[in-house]
Amino acid sequence: MQEIRKAVVDDKALSKDAHNVKIVAQDGKVTLKGSVDSAEEKQSVEQKATEVAGAGNVTNELTVKTVKKTSGS
Repeated sequence: MQEIRKAVVDDKALSKDAHNVKIVAQDGKVTLKGSVDSAEEKQSVEQKATEVAGAGNVTNELTVKTVKKTSGS
């Protein structure tokens, strides 16, 4: 789990939100939780976790934030 956290934090291209995702490891399986800024970040974090935990051992529950547009009044 620490290897995954390090890989995510060391990637300066990722947002602060991506750096702070929750990584839960149990019985050799890893679950990613939290929100990220884009679908690309979601995929990038999952890829880093898969490189460490192995294919089929990562459950990606990350959500992509939606940007709320404010109307000018």
